[in-house]
Amino acid sequence: MEGYFYNDDGNTLTDDGYSASLYAKYMFYQNKKETGGASVKTRAGMKPGTIIGEDRQKDAFPSYWMNFPCTTPFFKNKLLLDLMTGLSVTRNYGQTETTAWSFTYSTPAAWYPFDPRWSAALEVFGTERGVKTIPEYKTGVRWEPGQHALFVLTYDNECNGNTGAGFEFGIMLFSPPFVWRLRQNQKGQ
Repeated sequence: MEGYFYNDDGNTLTDDGYSASLYAKYMFYQNKKETGGASVKTRAGMKPGTIIGEDRQKDAFPSYWMNFPCTTPFFKNKLLLDLMTGLSVTRNYGQTETTAWSFTYSTPAAWYPFDPRWSAALEVFGTERGVKTIPEYKTGVRWEPGQHALFVLTYDNECNGNTGAGFEFGIMLFSPPFVWRLRQNQKGQ
C-alpha cells in the first residue's frame, strides 16, 4: 500500500489532497546472485505523476494497471537498471468520463558506488495514449537497510522543465515473499 499527500500551497496547516494505491508483485525469475530478475506487478490507484491539478482531490482508485519490471545488473552489481513497461485502464476519466487505456513506462536506475545499502537513483517515467502525461524524472538518494525496507529522498520534475512534484520523501516496506515460501513448504511435504 502506498499513500501520497500533497501540499503545494506552502501552508503547512493544510494539504492539497491525497492519493492511495494498493499493489502486489510476483517475481517469476531471479538470477543466482539475486541482483536481477523479472516480475509482474498489479496496482489499483495512480502514481502522483498521473494526478493533475484539480484531480488531486478525486479518488484515484478508478485506475488499475499492470507492468513487467525487468532488472539487469551492470559493472559487478554497481549499477542496476530496470525497464518497466505496462498497461493501465482508468474508468470515468476526464470530463466525458470515458474508460481510458494507456501504455506506461518507467526506467529506474540505481548506482551503488561504495556500499550496497546506499545508492544514487534516477528514474524517467510517464504514460502515453488515453491518460497521457508529460514525461517526468526523479533523482535522489536511497537507503536500503535490509531486504524489507527502502527509504528515498528525491527531487521530481517534468522533463519539459515545468514543475513536477518537487522534493519527496518515500518509505517502502516490503512483506516477505510468502507465496514462494508456501510453494517451498509444499515441496518439502
